Amino acid sequence: MKEERCLQAALLCLGVLCYSHGLATERPSRARPSLHGHRDRGKEGQVLHRSKRGWVWNQFFVIEEYTGPDPVLVGRLHSDIDSGDGNIKYILSGEGAGIIFVIDDKSGNIHATKTLDREERAQYTLTAQAVDRNTNRPLEPPSEFIVKVQDINDNPPEFLHENYHANVPERSNVGTSVIQVTASDADDPTYGNSAKLVYSILEGQPYFSVEAQTGIIRTALPNMDREAKEEYHVVIQAKDMGGHMGGLSGTTKVTITLTDVNDNPPKFPQSVYQMSVSEAAVPGEEVGRVKAKDPDIGENGLVAYSIIDGDGMDMFEITTDYETQEGVVKLKKTLDYETKKSYSLKVEAANVHIDPKFISNGPFKDTVTVKIAVEDADEPPVFLKPSYIFEVQENAASGTVVGKVHAKDPDAANSAIRYSIDRHTDLERYFVINAEDGNIKTIKALDREEMAWHNISVFAVEVHKQHQEAKVPVAIKVVDVNDNAPKFAATYEAFVCENARSNQQFITISADDKDDSANGPRFIFSLPPEIIHNPNFTLRDNRDNTASVLVRREGFSRQKQDLYLLPIVISDGGVPPLSSTNTLSIRVCGCDGSGSLLSCNAEAYVLNAGLSTGALIAILACIVILLVIVVLFVTLKRQKKEPLIVFEEEDVRENIITYDDEGGGEEDTEAFDIATLQNPDGINGFIPRKDIKPEYQYLPRPGLRPTPNSVDVDDFINTRIQEADNDPTAPPYDSIQIYGYEGRGSVAGSLSSLESATTDSDLDYDYLQNWGPRFKKLADLYGSKDTFDDDS
Repeated sequence: MKEERCLQAALLCLGVLCYSHGLATERPSRARPSLHGHRDRGKEGQVLHRSKRGWVWNQFFVIEEYTGPDPVLVGRLHSDIDSGDGNIKYILSGEGAGIIFVIDDKSGNIHATKTLDREERAQYTLTAQAVDRNTNRPLEPPSEFIVKVQDINDNPPEFLHENYHANVPERSNVGTSVIQVTASDADDPTYGNSAKLVYSILEGQPYFSVEAQTGIIRTALPNMDREAKEEYHVVIQAKDMGGHMGGLSGTTKVTITLTDVNDNPPKFPQSVYQMSVSEAAVPGEEVGRVKAKDPDIGENGLVAYSIIDGDGMDMFEITTDYETQEGVVKLKKTLDYETKKSYSLKVEAANVHIDPKFISNGPFKDTVTVKIAVEDADEPPVFLKPSYIFEVQENAASGTVVGKVHAKDPDAANSAIRYSIDRHTDLERYFVINAEDGNIKTIKALDREEMAWHNISVFAVEVHKQHQEAKVPVAIKVVDVNDNAPKFAATYEAFVCENARSNQQFITISADDKDDSANGPRFIFSLPPEIIHNPNFTLRDNRDNTASVLVRREGFSRQKQDLYLLPIVISDGGVPPLSSTNTLSIRVCGCDGSGSLLSCNAEAYVLNAGLSTGALIAILACIVILLVIVVLFVTLKRQKKEPLIVFEEEDVRENIITYDDEGGGEEDTEAFDIATLQNPDGINGFIPRKDIKPEYQYLPRPGLRPTPNSVDVDDFINTRIQEADNDPTAPPYDSIQIYGYEGRGSVAGSLSSLESATTDSDLDYDYLQNWGPRFKKLADLYGSKDTFDDDS
């Protein structure tokens, strides 16, 4: 860094010297001002006047980043009319005038007082003018000029990113493009080589290279292997000044990762795998696993397993576990140790996806030998058949042999076997089995019509190893015998018209037999021999398991006989045949001329002679309406009855009836005892009446009732007490006696108003006058005497 800074300072000084020399050589041609014109004569003596410009301008230049002790001289302004006597004053205005750029108003020298940075501002536009120093009168029109900031190499190159990440497939050819990195330089690209960049690689050789002009990184070595090294760190440098000495530089880091290709075949780590499996294993059970290693990753490392040879190809299979990349050997069929004790398999592992570019690296597969030993197991008994089917006739006697099952011990010990029936499959206990030989017999008679098949299960266990058992299904078919006579297929109701013609068919019947088809149809229909010449009906067998019933005569009458019972004999086709007699009910009905049924009731004639159906409906409707009217009338009458006790708002005296009974105080634990609630006068032996409902009805005496307009409350109460004492029917029978009785021990004292005052002067009810019209009647009754006199 010190060497670069020294070199930079030297170049800066050299530039300043060159620039000063250039100004010295250019100044005479740049500003030779003259405010007077030259006169030239032509060839013919004509005077020609040529007007000269007062200013001669060129662009001024100043080097950026100048750090000298004195202000740097930018240039000098001079007017032709300036005679040097100091009467002309130079004025500078515009961008940065007076701040960055100052002018000597006498000499016209322009200096830069501050350090300039071209990257911040490349040029400044200024305006110069010469004026009279005393009067400030412009002597020349203002003129505009430009000061350009001359660039120096003061900015190093910078990359767009500090770190780059790139991928390239492994084993790529030399020169394969990986990534392009780009740097930029803030210096002026049009001036010198300050912004001319050159790229080079500092770290990452010999694997990668970079193009000096473009920054493209390429592979430099062939057959780079991801499995050997997956990630590389490369450092790229960008240097200005065309890469020459003294130029500034910047670097960036590039992380390059080799992506995987399928360039490695799978390999088994060993040549032989040893496995074992019990002969008791069920198909689908896992025997063992093998794994071939493939250093590739992703889909390039996927391996599929298969069995390509061996004596166990039919007994075993292999599947691929793609999560662990293992081959899973599974049992395909049941094994038998006594038959074969070992198997050998040849297993192949092959890549699923193969890249054609690397097919020459193949073959992308490997093989291994798998040896499987079968282990002996204590096996349960084995029945000779997977299932049994037996037949037995229904109604067979108890103890009839149905069939025999047989099982054996497959082990070398060949243990003895015991048999039993699973009672969950024979809940009714129809069968029993001999535990020694496996013979199945019936215990009770079987009925095919109740259950045609019996499905039971038979267990076989070793005598000395009860935990080893086998189970086999046994289906027992109950063979049918002809033990059910045929019957009517349905409950028939036959109807014959009174006007039916002779030999007219009016019903077809069929039969049903619970026995099997061999002992059922075909059915034969006939009449019993004793009525084969029935005068009313005849039977015709249709020979298709049906029969037709016909009318033998004409002129049936419901009045004479409305129901006929016809016995019919039905025989089946079993050996020996069975028959039954079934009765057909035939009802005589009235029909119209076309034979359509009208009525089958004998009472229909009686109805025609009396009232019609419409008349009966009308009569019933009238009766219902009358009943409704009576009910409404009674209801209205009940609602209009006067209540027994009239509570008129104006008749305050009647309100005495609404007082509730009052019990004793807190010490009264027998508040509902009738003896306690009796009048205390009864203790002295005086009992005015008995509290029982009398046998006669009491009629109150009219003379005892006070006049309606009377306001004497004492008379009113005395009259009520006398009526109650003489009227044992007035309910409640005992409530009037408790008004003068108060319980003892009450903390609150008496709540009754009957004995709260002895004279009218004890209480003052004048405040009732202020309670409004609703309490006017009470105020009249209980107000002061003076108030009462005033009202009267």
